[in-house]
This record gives sequence, C-alpha cells and structure tokens, in this order.
Amino acid sequence: MSTGRRDPDPREEQVRRMLDGPHPVLPPDLAAQAVRHGGRRMRLRRAAHRTAGWLLAVVLVAFLVWAGVEQPWATEPAQVTPPLEGW
Repeated sequence: MSTGRRDPDPREEQVRRMLDGPHPVLPPDLAAQAVRHGGRRMRLRRAAHRTAGWLLAVVLVAFLVWAGVEQPWATEPAQVTPPLEGW
C-alpha cells in the first residue's frame, strides 16, 4: 500500500539547489541590449516580409500579363484549310 509520497527525483533536487544558490551578476545594460537586438530583428523580419510581398505581387502581375498576351487556354488556329469536297 502506497503512502502517497514518492522518492525525490535527483534531477529535481539538483534544480532546486541551483535555483536556491547564488545567482550570477547580470550586466547593467542587459535590458537595453535586448531591446536593441529585438528591434533589429523585428525590422529585418518586417523588411523580409515586405520584400517577399512585393516579389509575389510582381510575379503575379508578370503571370497575368503573360497569360493575357499568350492566352494559353485558346486553341491554335489550323495551319491548313481542310479540302472542300462536294461543291
């Protein structure tokens, strides 16, 4: 019959000791560095999305112009006229 208690997990104990122990000293400008880094990444991501959107729009317009000029859905006209018989 179990008493409801379980043996302590050694990993859990190790994590508890690490969290209770002395904490490392953080640089005073860590938050400012994080803000600069995050802002730079956000600007790069926004620029990449904007560039991808413009590229997609250009490809779509080029396809529509090509389709309008070439009309690939239309059949080609016959090059040879069928012979007229029975006239």
